[in-house]
Amino acid sequence: MHHIIAAIKSGTDPVAPLPPGAFTRQLEEPVYCPKCDVYYLLIADYEASVNKYFPQETRRHLSLLKKAVMMGHDYGHRVTHFETNGVVVTRHMPEKTVLPPIPKRVM
Repeated sequence: MHHIIAAIKSGTDPVAPLPPGAFTRQLEEPVYCPKCDVYYLLIADYEASVNKYFPQETRRHLSLLKKAVMMGHDYGHRVTHFETNGVVVTRHMPEKTVLPPIPKRVM
């Protein structure tokens, strides 16, 4: 069966659309990153996630997401949203905000 699971950094909003489906469900077991001490919440389609065989069918998805979270440190902790379909992991980074330069004198 075709599953799409998203891992979203706790305390942030999704950067891209969530997995397709009428309703989404947050899975019980988040992915923990020990390097930056942050949890990534796992989001999946509700109908697929209540299936009897969901844990066995998504084992590969979860291992890919865990590996992507660990490898996400190469991007300076800017990746807040990962998504996988079991074959490839997509990174979604928030747009970089450009701040104006600091004035040389205070008014």
